[in-house]
Amino acid sequence: MKSGFQLICWLCLALFNAHAQQSLLWYTKAADKWNHALPIGNGRMGAMIFGKADNEVIQLNEESLWAGNQVNDNNPGAKARIMEIQQLIVNGDNKQATELSKKYLLGTPPELRSYQTLGNLLLFFDHAGTVEQYRRSLDLETGVVSVSYSVNGVRYTREAFASAPDNCIVVHISASKPGSLNFRLGLSRNRDATVTAASGSTLIMDGQIIDSVSAKAGKGGKDMKFNALVKVMADAGKTEAKGGEVVVTGASTATVIITAATDYNLQKLNFDRSINSKEICSSIISDAARYPYKELLRRHEEEYSKAFARVKLDLGGDNFSDIPTDQRMEKVRKGAIDNQLAALYFQFGRYLLMSSSRKPGVLPANLQGIWNNDYAAPWNADFHTNINLQMNYWPADVANLPETFMPFAHFVDQLRVPGRQTAREMYDAEGWTIHHCTDVFGRTGIHDGVEWGASPLAAAWLCMNLWEHFRFTSDTAYLRNLAYPVMKEAAEFVQSFLVKDKHGYLVTAPSTSPENSFILPGGERGQFTYAPTIDVELIMSLYHGCLEAGRILKDDPAFLKGLGMTLAQLPPISISKRTGGIQEWIEDYEEAEPGHRHISHLLGLYPGETIKPADTLLFEAAKKTLERRLANGGGHTGWSRAWIINFYARLLDGEKAWKNVQALLQKSTLDNLLDVHPPFQIDGNFGGTAGIAEMLLQSHNGYIELLPALPAAWSNGEVDGLVARGGFTVKMKWKEGKLIDASLLSEKGGARKVKYHNTLIDINAKAGQVYSLNKELLQ
Repeated sequence: MKSGFQLICWLCLALFNAHAQQSLLWYTKAADKWNHALPIGNGRMGAMIFGKADNEVIQLNEESLWAGNQVNDNNPGAKARIMEIQQLIVNGDNKQATELSKKYLLGTPPELRSYQTLGNLLLFFDHAGTVEQYRRSLDLETGVVSVSYSVNGVRYTREAFASAPDNCIVVHISASKPGSLNFRLGLSRNRDATVTAASGSTLIMDGQIIDSVSAKAGKGGKDMKFNALVKVMADAGKTEAKGGEVVVTGASTATVIITAATDYNLQKLNFDRSINSKEICSSIISDAARYPYKELLRRHEEEYSKAFARVKLDLGGDNFSDIPTDQRMEKVRKGAIDNQLAALYFQFGRYLLMSSSRKPGVLPANLQGIWNNDYAAPWNADFHTNINLQMNYWPADVANLPETFMPFAHFVDQLRVPGRQTAREMYDAEGWTIHHCTDVFGRTGIHDGVEWGASPLAAAWLCMNLWEHFRFTSDTAYLRNLAYPVMKEAAEFVQSFLVKDKHGYLVTAPSTSPENSFILPGGERGQFTYAPTIDVELIMSLYHGCLEAGRILKDDPAFLKGLGMTLAQLPPISISKRTGGIQEWIEDYEEAEPGHRHISHLLGLYPGETIKPADTLLFEAAKKTLERRLANGGGHTGWSRAWIINFYARLLDGEKAWKNVQALLQKSTLDNLLDVHPPFQIDGNFGGTAGIAEMLLQSHNGYIELLPALPAAWSNGEVDGLVARGGFTVKMKWKEGKLIDASLLSEKGGARKVKYHNTLIDINAKAGQVYSLNKELLQ
């Protein structure tokens, strides 16, 4: 029999392990490279913490720090040649249409500039001894990275977090022995900036990006201005500036506050010289420095934890929380099953979304969220709009983080201005459009090459996210003032862009199935085509959303009638006679890359809803499409694998969805749980988080379905806090693969159907009430 003290210790350990299983990443060594560091962020600023004992590196980012500037990149020859190019395409002359498009449609200039690192905060410690008992961790429940170790009997601890309430990054350093904390602090950026000591305890970075591409284009090359400010507050000893560094000696604790700002203006989609980024930094630091460290931490945790704690997930299985995260990852790579690592991955995705997309930030998460160590990042860390930006926000509503969606929504709203210009100048069309990628300056023309960039319905895809957010929240003010105006203008573009093909269908031309290619009858490889299946599915999604929104808001009946008439004239979604899968292009071409990473013709399965179980032929063809992709090496990038998880969840195949969760962890996840394309690209994290949620809860078919794709590996578990469309928060517990407890909290009330297995029930909810489903659903 355990003593009272032993029992208390056992309970404390059990509670710690339960917490660590699902909410703690931890390691016994410092990160040896950027890809192993731990991320923090407050939506506007981000940092990667290496956790080195002697010479710490904290790499910094500010969301709006980009090279380049605003420019009209629409090809001036486009409008005069677009009809000719369209006719060539629909008549089957892909080669000539491609050549003319390279000359008359490709953007001027054709490339984007990159999101850039802000620089590094450097900490140099005076440790004359061996480092022992090292530990580095990220607590997802508090959003705090901790580093601790001992040297010569003194325990040193560092805590770092990015505070949204105080709009800064905070690092707290302490030593267990009074007066034994000694360090130097520096701030560095090796181009376009200078660092000076503003006082004995403060460093300031003054910068302006000097961009060679802008200079070559006659734009002067002097682009965005920026500043960073660092203040050190030690409790004792001496703090002074020496040689461009702040030096602290003889302290017991010290708090470092870091902030940064640029002269970027979202409303102008450009830098704005009326913005004084140095004054912004000074004001932020001055306000934050009024608080002692414990109050800064309390304010951060209160704001952060309130949102993060909305969802709890336990997928059962063995408890491996006493094993460092990198070792758990290695075991999974070798074939081990670690259900709680999958739950940790899910929660880490929620953490990353909170950290890269919310106030005080104003921009959406980019290809790397907010974390980038380069001046020329992979794919510029831009906003890819042919799936990647949209995928970033798939988990926002279902994972109960609706506030993270608003930077995306406001950014898309701002893109309408340059998007209207592109619609008019390139296509002589109404409404607004954008192609396959953009940057903070809102470029909406075709970039990187017409074969990649000719995706004229990217605006329609962005609008899918806007519409889905309304379906989850039922927020009619948001629908009326933001979402529907953007959706309507996107539909107006489509209405004026479509042309008739030889069969009398209304089709998009020119277009591509994103980044994929086919073999023409003569053996040539092509990408340029008209009416790829993704475009048909996007139009269906956009128009059905507009029709429903228009009815809710009582919009112009003539406009809505026109959408309905167009829907009736679209080409059908076809089944390929070659493969038995969904046909990707308007013609049944041979695939050049059967295992291609993009699976765009299944957009109607996920995130769209045009391929449903009731449509038996298309549903079965979608299964064959996935089988063929995977058999030929598909899913080899992190984001593609994440998409496949969602596809199989929608196909109600929990076993295959789970196998792809395992593959995502094994092949596309770093030791710090960040996703790799490769290299690092964050959309796989967000897509994977959405996929795990989709396996447990679906609500797109007109009813809420509980555990629609539960795999045998997750036979025991529980979840609390996932959200279904209509504003229903769901709580479930299951054992041996069977649901044993389920309830709904209705945010706004309303009638809804709920399904589990073959049982379908009706509820008529009142706002704010919890409804137990056990009696009717679990008989």
